[in-house]
Amino acid sequence: MEKIKEHLRYLQDPHIVARFQLICGIRGTFSEPARADSLTHDRCRLAEQAHFHNNGALHHCTAGETGDERLAGVGVQRRLTGATEPRKPKREVEDASPNGATLPADGEGLAVSGSTLKPLRRNSLTGEAGQEFVIENRFLFYLFTFGTELGNELFYISFFPFLMWNVDAFVSRRLIMVWVWVMYVGQCTKDLLGWPRPASPPVVKVEMFYNSEYSMPSTHAMSGTAIPLSLFFMTHGRWEYPYPLGFSLALCWCLLVCSSRIYMGMHSVLDVIAGILYSILILLFFLPALDTIDSFNLTCRYAPLVIISVPLALAIFSFTLDSWSTSRGDTAQILGVGAGVALASHVNQLLGLMPDLTADQLPLTVPAMSVGMVTAAMLRLVLGVMVLVAIRTLMKAITIPLVCWVVRVPSYDVRKARQYAEVELPYRYIVYGMVGFSVLFVVPLLFTYMN
Repeated sequence: MEKIKEHLRYLQDPHIVARFQLICGIRGTFSEPARADSLTHDRCRLAEQAHFHNNGALHHCTAGETGDERLAGVGVQRRLTGATEPRKPKREVEDASPNGATLPADGEGLAVSGSTLKPLRRNSLTGEAGQEFVIENRFLFYLFTFGTELGNELFYISFFPFLMWNVDAFVSRRLIMVWVWVMYVGQCTKDLLGWPRPASPPVVKVEMFYNSEYSMPSTHAMSGTAIPLSLFFMTHGRWEYPYPLGFSLALCWCLLVCSSRIYMGMHSVLDVIAGILYSILILLFFLPALDTIDSFNLTCRYAPLVIISVPLALAIFSFTLDSWSTSRGDTAQILGVGAGVALASHVNQLLGLMPDLTADQLPLTVPAMSVGMVTAAMLRLVLGVMVLVAIRTLMKAITIPLVCWVVRVPSYDVRKARQYAEVELPYRYIVYGMVGFSVLFVVPLLFTYMN
C-alpha cells in the first residue's frame, strides 16, 4: 500500500510536468531567489503544500520574505489566486535559466533562445495574465495548443454542430449525451476532491484560463478520451470506413489532448491518467444505456418534464459543492446544452422532423469529396454558428438583467452579479439550453426553409 501511495505521489510531482515542458522546449522566465536558511525553505515548501488557496498560481517566496510571511500570504479566500510576480524586463528573461532557476551572479549558465510569450487568455476568474515563458520549439507549441483547444468551448461549438448538420445527427445527438454526462461527473469530482493545479514554479503556466479551477481529474483528458472513443464505437457498423484507421485516429486524438494538458502546465501526470481511466469507467456503464435513454427522450410523453428538471436538479447540486468558480458555471452550461438538445430531439420526433434512419438504410458510405459538398458544408456551419451566436447574445442580454431583477441583485456589475448562484445558475442553464435547442431544432428548420 505504501508503494502505491509513493507511486501516486511521484505521478503528482510538479517537477515531472516541468521536465516534460523542458523537453518540449518550454522555459519559464520567473526566477526564485535563494533561501537565507533551511528553515525558510522548509516553511516555503509547507506553504506550497497549502496551495489549495492559490491553485498553483505564481505566488512563491520573494526576496526578503520569510516562510511565515509566505504562509500568511496564501491565507486568502478559497479559489482566489495569489499575487503574481511583476513582469520581468526582457534582459532578465534572456538571462533566465530553464524553468526559472537562478543563474550565477556572473551571468554564466545556460543561454535561453526562442520566442517570449505570455498565456493567450487571462484567468477566467481573476483576470490574471500570467507569467512570460520562452518557446524553443514552435511546432510543439502549436501542436499542443491545438490539442488543448480540442477540449475548449470553441471546439465544442464548432464540432458538434458540424457533425449534426453535415454528417450524422443521430450520432451527434448521442455523442452530446455522453459528453454532458462525462463532463458533469468530472467537474463535480473536481470540486469534491479540491486538488490544486501543479505548483508554479517549477511548472510553467502556458495556459491561465482555467488556472483557478481544481485539477483532479483532468476533464480535458476525460472529454479527450470519451468523445473520440464514443465516436468510434457509435460509427462502428453504422458507417463503412477502415476501422483500424478510425481507432488509430481516436487514439491519436486522445493522446494529443491528454499530453497537451501536461505541456500547458495545467495538470500533473496523475490528473491525466485518472481522467482517462475515469472516462473509460463511465463509458462502460453509460454507452450500453444510451439506447434506453435516447428512446425515452424521443417517445415518452413525460420526457420534456424529466429533460428539463433532472439536469436542473443536477446543476443545483453541483452549485452546493464549492464557492463560486468558473467550473461551477461551466457545469450548468453543459447541462443546459444537454437538456436543450434532448428537448429538441423530442420536439423533432413529435413533428416528424429529422427522422432517424431505419435498419435497411444502413450502413452508410462515406461520400466522395467534392468542391460543392465541402462548400455547402462550410456554408451550413458558418451560417448555423452565426445563428447560434446571435441567439446566445440575445438570450444573454435578456436573461442576466431579468434574473438579477427577479432575485434582487444589482446588475450594473455583471461579473459580480454572476457570483451569486441564484444568478449564475439560471443564466447559464437558460441561455445554453436555448443554444442546445437551436442546434438540433431551430437551425435545421432554418436550413429546411432555405432548401
